[in-house]
Amino acid sequence: MIFHSDNETGVSPEILEAINAVGAGSAMPYGEDERSRELDRAYSDLFETEVRVYPVVTGTAANALALSTLVPPYGGIYCFDEAHIQVDEAGAPELYSGGAKLLPLPGEQGKLTASALESIFGSQRNDVHFVRPSALSLTQATELGTVYRPGEVAALSELARRHGLGVHMDGTRFANSVAFLDCSPADLTWRSGVDVLCFGATKNGAMAAEAVVFFDPSRADGFDYRRKRGGHLLSKGRFLAAQLLAYLEEDRWLRYARHSNAMARRIADIITQLRGVELTYLVEANLVFVEMETAIRRRLEERGYRLNFWPREEDRCLVRLVAPFNCQDADLEKLRSDLEACTGNDGY
Repeated sequence: MIFHSDNETGVSPEILEAINAVGAGSAMPYGEDERSRELDRAYSDLFETEVRVYPVVTGTAANALALSTLVPPYGGIYCFDEAHIQVDEAGAPELYSGGAKLLPLPGEQGKLTASALESIFGSQRNDVHFVRPSALSLTQATELGTVYRPGEVAALSELARRHGLGVHMDGTRFANSVAFLDCSPADLTWRSGVDVLCFGATKNGAMAAEAVVFFDPSRADGFDYRRKRGGHLLSKGRFLAAQLLAYLEEDRWLRYARHSNAMARRIADIITQLRGVELTYLVEANLVFVEMETAIRRRLEERGYRLNFWPREEDRCLVRLVAPFNCQDADLEKLRSDLEACTGNDGY
């Protein structure tokens, strides 16, 4: 199961130790504890500007609550047509925003382009019978494992702002993006026009913790009430804060992401050496997409693999392999051996 999803991994020892450390004794509830009060300072230091941070438990809640601050109930949210908010969040953005509509757009290698977005703005309706476009949502890294460069984010954000849209970034794999680009987190977010980031930690070593980061604290007005109404104001908030602070300490968030990215590149190297399987997208974060015959996928499943896959034509399928933060050399060697056996490459 290790390559099925980075949601299926355990908790990093450092973060687990931080959780245990705040487990003894008592502390003020609902984010009034000492650790929770440290979050704004720690994330402001990381992003080199004053930010307001709200911890929540899930990425879905982070995205839906963040977007609800950018759009009215009659608003529209532009996003990639395979974005997590569009296909994997069961209508949560619409629910939390009071009825806003998602407006999916095609992209290239999982990324929206400024030219495509500009063409939409040039042709969109501007009357009371259509929702009012109010936000642009970008996923970093994308659902296909590719990464927006700062210039791409800036171009999209500038276009969005020119048309009165706020910019949201789904950063469930934000760490993997920064690790790949080796850039400042600030350059990839507020310096490129992002208003609110959902900074993921759960997929990268945490137990259950996501940080909603507002780069303009005034935009966070009312978010504390939205979080409470949404059921994500935890009474024992120190356990969320402890995870997010430990995640940042000693650049663990980057260290974990660099490791998983490196493992994904090694998986890609394995794939390129085999007949019968083929890489389909650029490998820039920790996701590897492989096209293979359905028979090969079934052989892997018979060996105990759980795989996310999408059917293709002529009995072929697209399979996603995920390299988690705690992937080991032995895991890769077993994957190599099983792929060689299932594709008929053993002894090749």
